[in-house]
Amino acid sequence: MLAPEPFFKPRGTPISVYFRIKALSKLGHKIDLITYPLGEEVKIKNLEILRIPRLPFIQGIKIGPSLEKIPLDFLLFFRAFIRLIKNKYDLIFSHEEAALIGVVLSKLWRHAHIYDMHSSLPQQLENFNLYRFRILMRIFFWMENFILKHSQAVIVICPALLRKVKDKGYKRKTVLLENFLYFDHQDYSLEQIERKREEFAPKGERIVLYAGNFAPYQGLLLLLEAASKLEDREVVFVLVGGTRSERKKMEEKAEALKISDKVRFIGEVSPFEIPLYLSAADVLVSPRLSGMNIPLKIYSFLKSGKPVLATQVLSHTQILNKNISILAKPDVKSLAEGISFALHNKDARRRARLAKEWTKREYTYSRYLEKINKALEIAQAKRGS
Repeated sequence: MLAPEPFFKPRGTPISVYFRIKALSKLGHKIDLITYPLGEEVKIKNLEILRIPRLPFIQGIKIGPSLEKIPLDFLLFFRAFIRLIKNKYDLIFSHEEAALIGVVLSKLWRHAHIYDMHSSLPQQLENFNLYRFRILMRIFFWMENFILKHSQAVIVICPALLRKVKDKGYKRKTVLLENFLYFDHQDYSLEQIERKREEFAPKGERIVLYAGNFAPYQGLLLLLEAASKLEDREVVFVLVGGTRSERKKMEEKAEALKISDKVRFIGEVSPFEIPLYLSAADVLVSPRLSGMNIPLKIYSFLKSGKPVLATQVLSHTQILNKNISILAKPDVKSLAEGISFALHNKDARRRARLAKEWTKREYTYSRYLEKINKALEIAQAKRGS
């Protein structure tokens, strides 16, 4: 398995990689994961983590495309190349842009290859405002088409990506595998939840919570502006995640909007603790501005039984509707109105109950295992044909 990111790190793709590995292990497979030198160590049965050498001039990897990834991906290729010389494998399983490496190696060794398509590569450039670089866009379009054509199986994480792949003619080898899993955690007592609430809202305020990365497309500046327009003063906003520099930028924005007293910046939290934060909140919000893939957080938000407020963008509307969530246009006025509705309207709580029941019924671990096993079967069958 090739994963071009810090593993483990509590953010989108590394979390998805973690659950892919757990599922493969559960199905009886042994996995050699070749990944970046950065990240926390995790122990999973049947997994060996093989890290590329650390480069002294690279201390961290930001989310999305970056120049730092270029030398790291070259090292990823050579580490995988040497590993394939030394060991016999049944299949190569690649994530994101490392699928280009995976396809090349699969052709050299005549192995089946699975492309785990967490997002569209050209869409990533748009999300991070790099679409102005036309040559780069053309390269990413070529990469994506090449990988899709030469992979024996493709995993996509949302209906929009599934449509994109189908439109290119690869329907038969594609499996939709939603990232609806979340980390095992202890059952929290009412006392523990209440202590966490008091930590954020000592005066008994309502809590609106965001959890995730602080990338621009997540819409946190929009959320802060909406918070400044909210007439209800008995509300605090808890923002979980972000790097130190990203949090500083948001703190400065909150200060400029004169809402520093009602915003709490928590920093990164272990994914095993996130359920406690969700339990302590009154409303869960995702103010994303753009994108195609469904945020991982949405599934855990829906499972929590708390009102979920999200913007009306493709990332959300593939799964969310007005029966199970509150949807708002991605502008300040609409988002502020949505927050007020989610906090005070009884119908918001009714939608939350329906969402919890729906996710319990629709998204099960046995279904997850079936889908990942289907991708393996398609890949092996395509190799043999």
